[in-house]
Amino acid sequence: MLTPVEALSAILDHVAALPGAPRPLQDILGLAAAQDLRSLAQVPPFTNSAMDGYAVCTGDLVSASRAHPVRLRVLGDLAAGDVPKGAVGSGEALRIMTGAPLPEGADAVVPVEDTTRGTDWVELRKPLRPGIHIRLAGEDLQVGQRLVQAGQGLRPGDIGALAAAGLPTVNVHPRVRVAVLTTGDELVDVSEEPGPGRIRDANIHAVCAQVAAYGALPVPYPRVPDDRATLMQTLKSALEADVIVTTGGISVGDYDFMKDMLEALGAERIFWKVAQKPGGPLGFWMLGHKPIFGIPGNPVAAMLMVEEYVRPALRKMMGFAKLHRPVGEAKLEAGWTGKVGDPRTTFLRVVARREDGGMHARLTGPQGSAILSSMLVANALAVIPEGVDRVAPGGPVVLHLTEEPEDH
Repeated sequence: MLTPVEALSAILDHVAALPGAPRPLQDILGLAAAQDLRSLAQVPPFTNSAMDGYAVCTGDLVSASRAHPVRLRVLGDLAAGDVPKGAVGSGEALRIMTGAPLPEGADAVVPVEDTTRGTDWVELRKPLRPGIHIRLAGEDLQVGQRLVQAGQGLRPGDIGALAAAGLPTVNVHPRVRVAVLTTGDELVDVSEEPGPGRIRDANIHAVCAQVAAYGALPVPYPRVPDDRATLMQTLKSALEADVIVTTGGISVGDYDFMKDMLEALGAERIFWKVAQKPGGPLGFWMLGHKPIFGIPGNPVAAMLMVEEYVRPALRKMMGFAKLHRPVGEAKLEAGWTGKVGDPRTTFLRVVARREDGGMHARLTGPQGSAILSSMLVANALAVIPEGVDRVAPGGPVVLHLTEEPEDH
């Protein structure tokens, strides 16, 4: 039986990034760049005014003061989008709007609020240093400058810079399409009232939500009863996706058909079972280049397996350089006691917070693998290594941070 580290390593060894393709800027938010993205233009393309005001020669203002203002002749107006018709000489000024090209001869802009706002003549009451209130050509971006590194997820600011740099389309890795199957005769839709022995299917909604939160595209399939023929038909249909995630039917019960059905399809079993709690009966198969995850049906175990194993695989397939959640160390406030001699790694749902220069964590409550309420406030998983059966109150634990802890 593999350890969690070995299982994740085996998964990542078998998946690869989907090929990149050009996409327009409006479609790339949250996707990973398939190559380094470099500017095709200098930004700004010309030196321009950073303020509404007057373009001047600062040499004219050396002696300017409130008692002895300098009076300059106004040559006219220059709006953003217009081109200067001539140079500004000594004793002259040009009314200029933000973003308009700086005329030849001028070396600064006086904000309009620091002047008498004249249209024929304008008075200025203080000296000005060269270069003030202007944006130099190329001061923001240079031609060939790297804006985004391959594998980086694209954020709104990145997309704005790419647009300014003249890249209407960029090569990005696509979102992975993930077929999500839930199995079991006991499951009913969330809109139904469960009859005797039945429960609502939380997994289809939770797992699809996780997949979507990771930036991939969930493709939910109708619930599959404990029937071999129906399961085989659904699995064949699900092969249209890039990845298959199944919940339930993966253990050793009389109605757990998943392993046999996958291998009947020709899927190669990479491993089955991981030494962890909750969620030990995790299976991973490859069918050609298509990864298939068989995860337990208990809702918390299912979500935990998706978080710890499916998420890194999806991120690798979507081309992200960063695959894993942030890791930190915290003090486990009330401690924890487990099973003596347990050879499994234990994952605890906790609430982590930053306080006094460090992190503290508390359990979310009962830690059973079917207790979904434990996920309501959890923002981290505390990882207890195999062989450790007790953490003293205030003792250290390693955290996988699923959300940024709050400061207290």
